[in-house]
Amino acid sequence: MQSVFGGEQPFDATAFEIESRAELDVHLAKRSLAGLIVLGLRLDEQPPDFTGVDVSQTLFVGCRLAGPRVEMDLIARGAHLVPPFEARPYPTHPAHLYTPEDLADGFAREGFAGMYDTLVYEHFLAHGGAAPDLREAIAQRLHDAGIDNALGKALAAWVDGHDARGAVGIMGGHAEPRGSAAYRMAATLAWRLAGAGRLIVTGGGPGVMEAANLGAYLSDGTADQLSAAIDQLAVAPDFRDHDPFTAAALAVRAAYPAPACAAGDVVGKLTHGGLALPTWLYGHEPANLFAGQIGKYFSNAVREDTILRLSRGGIVFAPGWAGTVQEVFQAATKTFYRTDGPSGAFVFLGVEHWSTLPVEALLRPLLARSPHGDQSDLLVVTDSLDEAMAALTGA
Repeated sequence: MQSVFGGEQPFDATAFEIESRAELDVHLAKRSLAGLIVLGLRLDEQPPDFTGVDVSQTLFVGCRLAGPRVEMDLIARGAHLVPPFEARPYPTHPAHLYTPEDLADGFAREGFAGMYDTLVYEHFLAHGGAAPDLREAIAQRLHDAGIDNALGKALAAWVDGHDARGAVGIMGGHAEPRGSAAYRMAATLAWRLAGAGRLIVTGGGPGVMEAANLGAYLSDGTADQLSAAIDQLAVAPDFRDHDPFTAAALAVRAAYPAPACAAGDVVGKLTHGGLALPTWLYGHEPANLFAGQIGKYFSNAVREDTILRLSRGGIVFAPGWAGTVQEVFQAATKTFYRTDGPSGAFVFLGVEHWSTLPVEALLRPLLARSPHGDQSDLLVVTDSLDEAMAALTGA
């Protein structure tokens, strides 16, 4: 059973959502679940006794109950049930974000082909890929709604102790090989940003995205340790070599273990590795195993918008091509209209690359005409990590 179905400890202090058996038992003792939401619990194992419990307007989402009689009784007494969809390798309403351990589960036994992440991707392809049938589409939307819910609460927990504008997005090419100059630059910048208290947000793939989460993962370590970890990863530079690529990542995690966090300490997990938001639309890419928390989506459109919406402290665009350029102009549209409020800096790392793709020449006159005033001063094109840090942190 994947841990994302709900663990032994409460995930958070949300008063109206129940995400663990321990939380459920507290409410059962009070004889009322009225108006509450019960998320993704295995209630077919050691079934609870609902006799005499007020279940009016209780919403059970993705829970496994003891049988049809229990389900009919709950419905008859005013509960609403959205049952899990069976015969799927993923939960239809995850209570938690994923961890690297979740996505890599099965690798030690069966290699890349047997990982949880790979099995879900194969299911995704077998059921229509980006154009699933209605039953599969509903299951995927429920899953992604669960990820949305878990992500919102994880970020709320992080914001409680940090500046809400402290999240910095780092975008760039997925095919950037480990050990390259661009990979090292992205990792070093993320290491410095995370060390300064910023939350690193990436698209969760390989290349620049992995480099950024790696930098955040090792933010408590030294620059020499970061360099040594990159050297260790560089023996398997190409993500298309799935097994050695994944094995190298797991070996680095073993060599540099993250500080131990309590089961519900989402802030501690985000602090060491940041946040990654990948998608099974690009499931051929091995999972990025350095993020502290992972919100993996079926919908790429939702995932792309979420990355840019969260990155209110600025966005770094390392060298990349079509996908990165798409994100550049999607972010520019949000900034132009201030869709999500004021924007941080747009830092383009790699002067030569961004001269070849002259986005600055297009963005400066565009942002200068924003209805919220000239925002062209947000653009920084540089090869200097010091300049990038100054633009993103003011220091």
